[in-house]
Amino acid sequence: MDQQNYSRVTEFVLLGLSSSWKLQCFFFVFFNFLYIIIVLGNFLIVFTVISEPALHTPMYIMLSNLSVLDVLLATYATPKMIHDFLHEPKTISFEGCMVQIFLLHVFAGGEMVLLVAMAYDRYVAICKPLHYTAIMNLCKCTGLVVGSWVIGVMHSLSQLAFTVNLPFCGPNIVDSYYCDLTLVIKLACTDTYIPEVLMLLDSGLMGVTSFLLLLISYTVILVTVSRHSSVDMAKARSTLTAHIMVVTLFFGPCIFIYVWPFSNFPVDKVFSVFSTVFTPILNPIIYTLRNKEVKSAMNKLKTQYVNSKLPCLSFTQNPLL
Repeated sequence: MDQQNYSRVTEFVLLGLSSSWKLQCFFFVFFNFLYIIIVLGNFLIVFTVISEPALHTPMYIMLSNLSVLDVLLATYATPKMIHDFLHEPKTISFEGCMVQIFLLHVFAGGEMVLLVAMAYDRYVAICKPLHYTAIMNLCKCTGLVVGSWVIGVMHSLSQLAFTVNLPFCGPNIVDSYYCDLTLVIKLACTDTYIPEVLMLLDSGLMGVTSFLLLLISYTVILVTVSRHSSVDMAKARSTLTAHIMVVTLFFGPCIFIYVWPFSNFPVDKVFSVFSTVFTPILNPIIYTLRNKEVKSAMNKLKTQYVNSKLPCLSFTQNPLL
């Protein structure tokens, strides 16, 4: 289409989760509560890891970075969604839409790579325990964490390159609560077959590669763990269970959404909400419930905080002082 024959779309209309006013009021309160829990829960893990020297190990450094990514993954779209529950029309600028797409793939891509790095850390710890400190040193841990962010940014830029230069001139309604790349591409005023295929190959390659690496790592780890019954192996099983649960929660919705990437089903919204809201809230719960070291460190911090407050309370309650 000749560029002179169309006017460029400056904003998109988001249909959100529901058109019912009562449901939107309920969702406003419900998701506000969940978002607060996400931020507090994940930053509690970050604060615990930073404050407890015993947790200054590669596994917990990666865990704290996973918590940061979970907060960011929930933040790129959830506050906007909460705002839109009480406002009409639900619009987002073209630039804001591109920013959402960019941030989603940075954080989701970075989390995929970080989960693989965490699986590698557990592989070394369980399968090569005598060489763990030599292999997983601070330098390598830092490299894995930084690498997850770099790969996430590169993946996101490659995805955005397929979209930002497409001509958008006609329909601007996105049947979601955020700018879903698979839905936005379909609104372009041109044949989008090639961009759709390139986008699918890009995301598919990264997702499948990460999932296969995780599958291989955990298979080897499970085989190794099954041959032992010591206390250390029991501890390894507990940690491993938490990792597998988190991986399942993260990749499950992604696999479903990208099986039919350009077909819009109502259940897609459910899986989108699950991956951007419920997964970030479940990750800290899983790790704190399944990890004795984290629970012990949190109890220690709680005890220290209470003890530090008691002298102050005694001082204020004694009228003679």
